[in-house]
Amino acid sequence: MTSSDRGALDSLKIDRKVRPRRSFPWMPVILLLALAGGAFWWWRRPVVPEVKTAVARAQVAPAAGENQTLLNASGYVTARRAATVSAKVTGKVTEVLVEEGMKVTAGQIVARIDDSNAQAGLHLAEARLEAARRTLEETQPTLTFAELELVRFLKLRTSNAASLSDLARAESEVAVLKARQVRQAADIAVAERSVDDWKQQVDDTIIRASFAGVVTTKDAQPGEIISPMSAGGGFTRTGICTVVDMSSLEIEVDVNESYLIRVQSGQPAEATLDAYADWRISCKVIAIIPTADRQKATVKVRVGFDALDPRILPEMGVKVAFQSSASPAVETAPATKAAPLITVPETAVTAQGGRRIVWVFRDDKVERRAVNVSRTSGGEAVLASGLTSGEKIVINPPATLTDGAAVREVKP
Repeated sequence: MTSSDRGALDSLKIDRKVRPRRSFPWMPVILLLALAGGAFWWWRRPVVPEVKTAVARAQVAPAAGENQTLLNASGYVTARRAATVSAKVTGKVTEVLVEEGMKVTAGQIVARIDDSNAQAGLHLAEARLEAARRTLEETQPTLTFAELELVRFLKLRTSNAASLSDLARAESEVAVLKARQVRQAADIAVAERSVDDWKQQVDDTIIRASFAGVVTTKDAQPGEIISPMSAGGGFTRTGICTVVDMSSLEIEVDVNESYLIRVQSGQPAEATLDAYADWRISCKVIAIIPTADRQKATVKVRVGFDALDPRILPEMGVKVAFQSSASPAVETAPATKAAPLITVPETAVTAQGGRRIVWVFRDDKVERRAVNVSRTSGGEAVLASGLTSGEKIVINPPATLTDGAAVREVKP
């Protein structure tokens, strides 16, 4: 091999002492920066608040001469006459003769309790009465004989045929027998009272309705112990059933002290049951209870129905609108249509800058609107100006809302 060939081969050798140059890892850095940027954008993104809305409703103000609603209040239908039918004595229930919804009359038997002990006591008292009567019958012949002996001794004494001691003995015998007869008659009277007492105890085991009404609850079953004082603890019933006189139904509402001046006895009212929202029931104020609840600052008002209906049931929720007794007005000018008032939930009205405002929802944005509140009652606010019927307003608006802010409506 020539020197030129050796040189060519040497040029083909790899130098192990020289390290190859590596490129910088740009791809992981780019991915890390992209993730960091996305997280920063997500953290700083604008948050769109969620709001619930309601629709403003129009109501027409009453014309002259019509009743006007002065106050709205909520309450419950109550029965003026309702009672838990119970027993006078403690005993085991043997029979229950009523069910929920059953009509009962005054004095009707609704249940019976075990009367075996009372019956045994009654039989013993009757036997003692019979024994007392037999004893009195036994004394009567002896008294008759003693009286005849006394007459005989009196005749003998007139002829001095009998001594004074014999006559005194005969008189004493008659007096003793008469006194014994009086005592035995008293024993008979005591035995008769004892029989009456046991008969009453037997009668007490029969439970009757105290007045006519409808059974609303059935509280005991055969085999249970019933006691008017619940002497047996939690396992002892205190009543058989609850009877309600449906003719005594009325409404009880709590009126705030601040609005009590708007309510008076005999005032007309209009009731609406929660179960029948479209049914208007004519009512009248019966009485204003002359005491207040210091905890709630309310006064209880009793409202009576002008006419009862089978759909009205005890403990139903009801709203009462107290109305004014407007007298017919003399028209001095052509009648004009009353200005429409707007009713919105009271929670939609807030205060800002010393003014009452509402937030109007439109095109996924809110608009600040100043309103004039006429009155608030029953959870609703009546607006005299600022809104029109059909507009959507935000209820319970967040404190961070601003005019023109974007929001997202949440369906209730």
